[in-house]
Amino acid sequence: MHNSNNESIIETIRKLDSQIARTRTDYYQVLKEPLNDLEINALEEKYKIKIPTDLKLLYKWKNGQNHNSFESFVNNSMFIPLEETLQIAAENTSMIGTDFEIENWWNEKWLPIFHNGGGDYICYDCHGTFTENKGQLIEFWHGDNDRNVISLNLETFISRLTHYYEITEQKDFDEYFEIESIDNYPKRFIVE
Repeated sequence: MHNSNNESIIETIRKLDSQIARTRTDYYQVLKEPLNDLEINALEEKYKIKIPTDLKLLYKWKNGQNHNSFESFVNNSMFIPLEETLQIAAENTSMIGTDFEIENWWNEKWLPIFHNGGGDYICYDCHGTFTENKGQLIEFWHGDNDRNVISLNLETFISRLTHYYEITEQKDFDEYFEIESIDNYPKRFIVE
């Protein structure tokens, strides 16, 4: 999958980098250093998972944010470092059938990449739960049964986030913003 799709998301991430560096200079400093291919490969081996290319590219930009920062990256959620993402996914997956008895309360193909600190996540969906669209972003609410798909894919979400930064003056920026203007999203689903 090395082609114009990769170049497109790389350019989208580059634009996001520029906007965050310009708009949120203090926050930009708490973003962690990027992972390299060897580090990502080691995590894939450790957790027995193949991380999708677009998600790898995000973590090759920045590996989440420092744990001592509680500022939001997007949608009132913090950006989770990759190893923590994989730990959370493994822990939640281990609860399927016991703590999580409802189908798709949690899905083993979800990778939580953003969290609000209260057990709720925006997940990269490697399976395409409900829609068969692999790579979509889906919300997991630990105490609620709605599982809304909020974006077709990671690139679209990052592109809308970048657009938010482009149209928002630094003096008007509020870290509790939500990216809501994605065409035909959210797609709403209830698990019961």
